[in-house]
Amino acid sequence: MFNNVGFIGSGPITQALAHHLVAAQIPVLISNSRGPDSLTELVAELGDAAHAATVEQAAKADIVILAVPFVRVPELADVVPDWSGRIVVDATNQFAQYTPVYSGYVDLGDETGSEWVARHLPGATIIKAFNAMFAAYLAADPRHDDGRQVVFYAGDDTTACADFDQLINTIGFAPVRVGGLRDGGKLMQLGGPLSTLHVIKQV
Repeated sequence: MFNNVGFIGSGPITQALAHHLVAAQIPVLISNSRGPDSLTELVAELGDAAHAATVEQAAKADIVILAVPFVRVPELADVVPDWSGRIVVDATNQFAQYTPVYSGYVDLGDETGSEWVARHLPGATIIKAFNAMFAAYLAADPRHDDGRQVVFYAGDDTTACADFDQLINTIGFAPVRVGGLRDGGKLMQLGGPLSTLHVIKQV
């Protein structure tokens, strides 16, 4: 089980997940490209278990959730050149533009989005998750009268996936592994059959 969670990016997905983690008394380290001083209001809202951090500090957490615009992922190699031994959850979607709104699509040919992310974070163990639903669904209480909100995920490392599965259960979601990073990631990425699919698991 992970003792803390680092976030790179401080947008809606980070804010939604950080609320659930703090409620479960799991410390979070939140970072963005603007620096810790820009996160004062957010961490104050989240409470004592939330901490503003640099990207380097967040990247040292037990598990790191990557929630930045897809096209900005290569910039992280300039900040943290070696990602060996780190578990990184790829929550990105391969939009070609992110300002003024997310739009377009980066065509990677036969390569999946998460394979591309892995290539730019050398040494990292990548899990694909949290990209397949809108942040509003992540922010809401995952426990419904009919069951629990499903979080699809994909990954190749059995141990890392088992620990991630436990983390997701702890914060109330129903984790569903859909395969390895290539085949499962293809199902989940932008335009895939699981993208924006809202599913409730009955138990």
